Amino acid sequence: MGLQCGIVGLPNVGKSTLFNCLSNAKAQAANFPFCTIEPNVGVITVPDERITKLTELVNPQRVVPNVIEIVDIAGLVKGASKGEGLGNQFLGNIRATNAIIHVLRCFDDDNVIHVDGSVDPIRDKEIIDTELQLKDLESIDKKLQKVERAAKTGDKDAKKAFEALSVYKQHLLSGKSARTANVSAEDQEHVEDLFLLTLKPVMYVCNVDEASVNTGNTYVEKVKAAVADENAQVLIISAQIESEIAQLESYEERQLFLEDLGLTTSGVSQLIKAAYSLLKLATYFTAGVQEVRAWTITQGFTAPQAAGVIHTDFEKGFIRAEVIKYDDFVKLGSEAACKEAGKLSVEGKTYIVQDGDVMHFRFNV
Repeated sequence: MGLQCGIVGLPNVGKSTLFNCLSNAKAQAANFPFCTIEPNVGVITVPDERITKLTELVNPQRVVPNVIEIVDIAGLVKGASKGEGLGNQFLGNIRATNAIIHVLRCFDDDNVIHVDGSVDPIRDKEIIDTELQLKDLESIDKKLQKVERAAKTGDKDAKKAFEALSVYKQHLLSGKSARTANVSAEDQEHVEDLFLLTLKPVMYVCNVDEASVNTGNTYVEKVKAAVADENAQVLIISAQIESEIAQLESYEERQLFLEDLGLTTSGVSQLIKAAYSLLKLATYFTAGVQEVRAWTITQGFTAPQAAGVIHTDFEKGFIRAEVIKYDDFVKLGSEAACKEAGKLSVEGKTYIVQDGDVMHFRFNV
């Protein structure tokens, strides 16, 4: 499904270090701004213990997990919306992504210079928010000029578009992002073609020191308070710890390292899973001797839509879906055992696929 999350943040907040941990593609994590000039793209496997379990039971010839693309986007400075720094390039790169992972520096370290001279995650957040909001205002103003002329001639659609765009404009002018505007789903359609930057779902990653990774710190508390109205996720990660974990060779070594720090899972795993849920995605599985595979769908997909993710012909010629719940598959150990126990259901076109369903599709083209 070509899903992309863009990692953004001011220079030297830990973006590239975090990206290095997420991906085998190594961004140059240096202690000065703009060392990441081209966006670095890493294809990241979504950690999912369910596909591991299904693989153990089925023993297939190959395994295909879900993936997300993570894009490390060059640092942003004040004035980017007017082309300062790498502004225009940054804004173009972020427009192509589905969601934003906003990294905020929440640690003190005299050896790592801050582009604004001091550590203040709220100020940093507001700098990036303002630049994105200004760019969105520019996009909205251009469209407003077009629809205003049509609205004055009595065009009903243009009038509705003008009203919706005006709501977004006032909201952005008040220093708020488009995603928090009180606009109906129907009215949101009027800005779909603009790909507004501040309409994208966002997750804030607080990059903390090792001592704060379990409990957070005062910087983290300030971030949580500042984003309370945004309905956004806040994740606490230590990029330094993740960097050390990434250098360990085996899974066992990594688990021991995490246990020593009082952690049950790495920040990278948490981030990837959180990014997946941020995009309102779900997973279903196909499981056979040739292949066990995870398929990415949007939450709420019907069975034919889910089939279409495999191939458009599956959706066009959909007849039925054979569904086994993941828990039943694991409990009984095989597809044959599930059939025998009456745990395989036959579903039609209106079935809403549930996260974790193990499915076969019958179709005819």
